Amino acid sequence: MANAPPTPASTPTPTPSATSTSISKPAPTTTTTHRNPPTKPLEVLDRERFILPRLPPADEPRRRPIRNFVFTRFYKLVLLTIYLIYSVYAKLRWTYRTVLNRGFSILYYHHRTPQLIQQDVQELRQAGKLPRHVSVIVEFEKGGLDTLVDEVAEITCWCASAGIRCLSVYEQTGVLKSYISTTHRSISQRLHSYFGKSRPTLRVHSPPSGAFTTTDQSDEEEGGPRVDIEVVIISEEDGRESLVDLTKTLCDMAQRGKIAAEDVSIDLIDAEVKENVIPEPNLLILFSPNVTLRGYPPWQIRLTEIFHVPDNEAVGYQVFLRALHKYAKKEMRFGR
Repeated sequence: MANAPPTPASTPTPTPSATSTSISKPAPTTTTTHRNPPTKPLEVLDRERFILPRLPPADEPRRRPIRNFVFTRFYKLVLLTIYLIYSVYAKLRWTYRTVLNRGFSILYYHHRTPQLIQQDVQELRQAGKLPRHVSVIVEFEKGGLDTLVDEVAEITCWCASAGIRCLSVYEQTGVLKSYISTTHRSISQRLHSYFGKSRPTLRVHSPPSGAFTTTDQSDEEEGGPRVDIEVVIISEEDGRESLVDLTKTLCDMAQRGKIAAEDVSIDLIDAEVKENVIPEPNLLILFSPNVTLRGYPPWQIRLTEIFHVPDNEAVGYQVFLRALHKYAKKEMRFGR
């Protein structure tokens, strides 16, 4: 039997799943687009370029918080110590001045006796150091009208006892000028309590209004009764406003040809102000803890001695007497 030829082995056809190498799909490529920041306008850039170099540097972070805390507390302690020391000093100063004023008021109390007041100023009168015109500033806000009138009456009696012939009383609001008759009556009664039947003659007036005059004496000088004490009551309207009115009047007269522009001088203004308001006082007494003029007429005090007692807020005889002695120690040196 003949052998059959061998049949060739069939080679299996490779399938896509049986292949050793697989073909992968290409990964999609992502395109990144970079957007440029919006450009600033030229004006903004110019402003930044101008301002940035001038800005202070940024605060550095606190590297030593404990040291900063200690320094802050130390500075506060020093400040509180200074406040405490000054408070103690101010309190001691106020106590000393208050006790001193109280001691003067007890030691030099006048007891409403003109002879005692004359003894207190006898040395000043003999030396010719007594002022001829005294001005005072009183305040309506402290005690009302009754207290104000009472204070003016007391000061007038002190001046009359000391031999001062002229007293000007400044009250800012002008309420005292509306009660001249009441003030005159109160001063007359107080003078009667000081001097009795031989009280000095009195004249009370204010620049815009008339005068009230009383006389208990029969002797008369030329032109009317002799006036021993003159009281002039002025207010804030007699200060700068009077200068403005005077300036307007002089300008109007110059425009009308009544006076020449060359005739307007300091001497003319000085004479008009003294005649229409008050003459220059030799001494201005303030019954306040600070030097506060409260709108006092400025023209009249260019050569006036101003006196006040620190930490004093009341009208007292000791302040009046200390002002007279202080004025006597001053020297007036006038230039050429």
